[in-house]
Amino acid sequence: MQTLQAYMQENKQRYIDELFELLRIPSISADPKYKGDCKKTAEFIATSLKKAGCKTVKIYPTDGHPVVYGEHTIDKSKPTVMVYGHYDVQPPDPLELWESPPFEPVIKKTKIHPQGAIFARGSCDDKGQVYMHIKAFEAMIATKTLPCNVKFMIEGEEEIGSKHLGAFCEANKKLLACDVILVSDTTIIDNKTPSICVGLRGLSYLEVEVTGANRDLHSGVYGGAVANPLQVLSDMLASLKDKNGKIAIPGFYEDVEVVSKTERAAMNKAPFNLNAYMKDLGIKDTKGEKGYTVIEQTSIRPTLEINGMWGGYIGEGAKTVLPSKAFAKISMRLVPNQKSEKITKLFTKHFTSIAPICVTVKVKPHHGGEAAVTPTNTPEYQAAALAMKASFGKDPIPVRSGGSIPIVALFEKVLKVKTVLMGFGLDSDVIHSPNEHYGLFNYYKGIETIPHFYKNYTELKR
Repeated sequence: MQTLQAYMQENKQRYIDELFELLRIPSISADPKYKGDCKKTAEFIATSLKKAGCKTVKIYPTDGHPVVYGEHTIDKSKPTVMVYGHYDVQPPDPLELWESPPFEPVIKKTKIHPQGAIFARGSCDDKGQVYMHIKAFEAMIATKTLPCNVKFMIEGEEEIGSKHLGAFCEANKKLLACDVILVSDTTIIDNKTPSICVGLRGLSYLEVEVTGANRDLHSGVYGGAVANPLQVLSDMLASLKDKNGKIAIPGFYEDVEVVSKTERAAMNKAPFNLNAYMKDLGIKDTKGEKGYTVIEQTSIRPTLEINGMWGGYIGEGAKTVLPSKAFAKISMRLVPNQKSEKITKLFTKHFTSIAPICVTVKVKPHHGGEAAVTPTNTPEYQAAALAMKASFGKDPIPVRSGGSIPIVALFEKVLKVKTVLMGFGLDSDVIHSPNEHYGLFNYYKGIETIPHFYKNYTELKR
């Protein structure tokens, strides 16, 4: 019988070729015109699971994009690991900033990825990381080394808030019953410093609309007399933070978790170079909440960010218009104890209250989710830590992430199980931005590490 390592080595090129096929499908969940591509991607994942050796595979329709479910039971007395991931991707805009087409994957060498990285939308978030699990599973099946039962739940709406997955989980609790959920949708500190995400921020995402006159106006005839919604919106948005970076919404910090000085000191021991951080981003200074380090600002503190703002004329040439409407999209990252529904209500009340009488305001909530923290003294975490140590040669550092995976808190609420966040991306992989990429080192390292998790977890759960 071929060893696990030998099988993986023999099939390395095929692992890339198959991932490229997956990355070529533009499964953009936010845009209805890509609904067919999302369905095609779900079918690709289902076929891949079947080819990998999964005994039961089914595509479940939802009111949005479908969920792919797979199951492989070897012994009901053994623990069950459920792999969660998502096949949908962010829109690739702005297209002109991509160095190569977003859905035509290519491998290019970079300073951080001297062995090469896969450039494509979804390469890291989350198709590449999902496919690691399918290939690791395939290798364990082929070499008869799978030590426990495995389930897969791969959805198509994570990038739009997993809006239908909660109902799916509620309706399928028995189907999804497991001992732990394993997710690779996070990052490590760097390729020499493994880490495991033990905390995620929550999210409240919404859109605001400011309306002045009942139509666009001539800026010469009416300018100076009639309120300009773009100017009003700019002033309102600017007032949401004070000069120290603190969010000025009454009640916003009411439930914020107070992290101890000991824990703050521990998290700041993680490797971090501020000058390198700024150089990588092309900035000369940072501007976060006063009194907290960058590591703290992006993990244990809540934020409010303007994700987009528009209105009036933005086409070629000039059009001297005073716009009727102005819009903005806003995301608020939340920390433990803050509730997304409460924060959305607080924002709505405050934003409406600060609007001058010359305009009307609408606030439209999009989606949200709660923060989650994973303890480090459990068999689940220890299995992941030992797996990372086996493949990287050193103990991983537990870190909190600034991002949000709202479904993690829902899993604990509905399925009553903990989630292990064992991701392999890097913050520099520019997910959600043009030129998203995923290192070959990271892709292969994930495939190598995942079987160690299954082995460790099975042994620790005896």
